[in-house]
Amino acid sequence: MSVGQGSSGVHAPPVGAQSSAGITYTTVDDSYFEARRLKRHARVWSLWALGVGAVISGHYSGWNLGLANGFGSMFFATIIIAIMYLGLTFSIAEMSPALPHTGGAYSFARTSMGPWAGYVTGIAENIEFVLTPAVIVFFISSYLSAIFETAPAFQPVYWILCYALFVGLNIVGVELSFRVTVTVTVMALAVLAFFYGSVLLSGQIDFSRWALNIGTDGTELPSGAGPFLPHGIVGILASLPFAVWLFLAIEQLPLAAEESHDPQADMPKGIIAGILTLIASAFLVLFLNTSIAPGAAGLGKSGEPLLEGFRTLFGTDIAKILAAIAVIGLIASFHTIIFAFGRQIYSLSRAGYFPSFLSVTHGERKTPHIALITGAVVGLLVMLIIWFSLGVDAGGALIGGTLLNMAVAGAMLAYFMQGMSYIVLKKKFPQLHRPYSSPFGLAGAVICMVIAAVTLVFQLTDAAFRTAVMGVAAYYAVMMAYFLVHGRHKLILSPEEEFAVSRGETEYKSY
Repeated sequence: MSVGQGSSGVHAPPVGAQSSAGITYTTVDDSYFEARRLKRHARVWSLWALGVGAVISGHYSGWNLGLANGFGSMFFATIIIAIMYLGLTFSIAEMSPALPHTGGAYSFARTSMGPWAGYVTGIAENIEFVLTPAVIVFFISSYLSAIFETAPAFQPVYWILCYALFVGLNIVGVELSFRVTVTVTVMALAVLAFFYGSVLLSGQIDFSRWALNIGTDGTELPSGAGPFLPHGIVGILASLPFAVWLFLAIEQLPLAAEESHDPQADMPKGIIAGILTLIASAFLVLFLNTSIAPGAAGLGKSGEPLLEGFRTLFGTDIAKILAAIAVIGLIASFHTIIFAFGRQIYSLSRAGYFPSFLSVTHGERKTPHIALITGAVVGLLVMLIIWFSLGVDAGGALIGGTLLNMAVAGAMLAYFMQGMSYIVLKKKFPQLHRPYSSPFGLAGAVICMVIAAVTLVFQLTDAAFRTAVMGVAAYYAVMMAYFLVHGRHKLILSPEEEFAVSRGETEYKSY
């Protein structure tokens, strides 16, 4: 069954829409939406896998860089960020079935606060979803380089092959895409479960010796027994962006709303089951990976922390075999976030915020192939430019660190806007049908906003992260200029826009 614009006839702009907030709608007919159809396939199991699969690579690589600030810093940062994600996901679990459109975060902000807020939120999420796969494929290439003992200069070949393969799988069809998602997600969790069990049964756990082997001056303590918080409160703040990596992209689930058979019933179940699965795995990997050699000091600068753990447990030769299997975790996230940026670009394009040709779907397979290819090309080009302009070492450090933090910065802004969207929707549309209600209510949304803001502010004030935030700001400047000059005059009544207008917003206001 295909889905798209629900009504028929010419889609004319609403009365008054061309003057308020400087927004102009373009009239289109049904052929416009006929060329932008999607196909329903997902149910609860697929949605759970989509959410968990998007994040699970963060349990393989990336999170561990926060250990450079000490185990205690990463521990408290993980608690804080887990609380933020609980507030976020339960708010999304309420909003997504009430607003069951592919737009996700953009749709929530658009309905609650108008087109400008919708665009700002959409750009933030676009930064997150385009850059996150780039960071993940960098970690994939790190694992593959270690397994096959290839030269660092060969890594771009791995990037190109991975993008080509998994963009292709996403284009082939939504059925195959979700089938692959479920398979690789379950396999990724199985690898982690095997690792957790192996650590617990190994007899090699020595928390004090390995997890606490960083001194107050940042140097490694050979015998461990160092301070729990070697850098104090500042260390916790510095670890927040890396703790985000343990949960980043769970919020992509609403982007599958128009490809879900029953989003109003299934979306909340998939989101909640996903975040609970991830919280359990996050604390297991944090404690168990750092409680064996090389410990927090070694893992804090490693590109493949799980492989380090496998080496400790089984030796180098067997570890390579296990690491080859472990790459499936990174692949799970790479594949599912490619799905996410394809739908995210598609939804903004279908509504006219991005050039409308990006939202055309494949005639037979009904997948947003142009959006998928475009997002992949942008992410890959960013990586290649950095790699070849800075060289292997500096380029790798920038991709693995700065791009990671740019993705986190985009996510924090998107989370802040989603928390605000939840609050405004509660106040503005109290009668809106909500099949699910968050048990945390307004408090959950406020807590999410506060933690997201603190994380973003710290990124801006810390010299180590400032480049990433400045990069996000530069991209925002370009995209806002595009919208101001061109995009705001080309909006289209997509399902997200038509829903917002039908809720009584015929007189647009600036927010």
